[in-house]
Amino acid sequence: MGASDPVPTPEEILRLDADGADALLDRLERTVPTYPSFTQLSTAGLREAVVFGDTHGDWRSLLEVERRYLDRGTPRLLVGLGDYVDRPPSDCGAGSVAEALHLLALAARDAPRVVLVQGNHETVRRIPTRPHTLPDEVARLWGADPDRAGRIEALLERGPLAATLPEGVYVAHAGFPLVGSSDAWAAAFADVTEETLAQVVWSECDRSRTRRAAAMVWTGRDLERLFRATGIRLFLRGHDPDVTGEPLYDGHCLTLHTTRVYERFGGVILARFPLGRPIESTRDLLVEHLATEGRTYPPVG
Repeated sequence: MGASDPVPTPEEILRLDADGADALLDRLERTVPTYPSFTQLSTAGLREAVVFGDTHGDWRSLLEVERRYLDRGTPRLLVGLGDYVDRPPSDCGAGSVAEALHLLALAARDAPRVVLVQGNHETVRRIPTRPHTLPDEVARLWGADPDRAGRIEALLERGPLAATLPEGVYVAHAGFPLVGSSDAWAAAFADVTEETLAQVVWSECDRSRTRRAAAMVWTGRDLERLFRATGIRLFLRGHDPDVTGEPLYDGHCLTLHTTRVYERFGGVILARFPLGRPIESTRDLLVEHLATEGRTYPPVG
């Protein structure tokens, strides 16, 4: 799949037969880019970033995100914060499969403007998670073939674990290496141990009531230490649904969820911000609630 190849819609993916699915996987394995564990993104020539949180196979909400990314042909950066698969809403069918392959095709066509950060549901081959419905969804569509699910998982592993934007924004699914210097930060991502992986894709912030016990909880003081070591000023993340949309730590951290699976906590939201100038806090973001929400939530402050 090259720059001129069409991106199959989720509905088209769900209608593929087994041979069509294998052909699509073949193309994606040739064209989806592989990023370093930690990636410094370039935003040169782009006007806006669109960042979405956990989608969990809710491709109907993902298509709302994609409309903002493509609106009026404005050059934008699209960043996903992980957890694209598992436990999809009932009206999305095998939503994990449809969303993952659609996103991967978009990332192949529009690289490097579409970046899919890994979450704990994309790193399942290193640290297992439950529920992990992707293999069952693949089997329902195309029969029992463990290779197909494994190929999708391997493609999703090509995304970075974390990234920064030159505007001063750090993006990761859950957290960051709990180290105190920029050198130690670089070393942690150069050789990602299971402990570092857990800190990045599994750790909760101390403002969340969720406790999965997979990694040490990080605090506002840890975040300040990260900012001092790296020059980062804002952290965008997913993972903890109960703090969705709440500006945390004096507006220097925001949790996004972009799925109806968790809409009861803070809605189905994304964040947008201009590129080419420093981003200081959540006050520089536009947070949007998507039309897929089943009810109305108060605006994010």
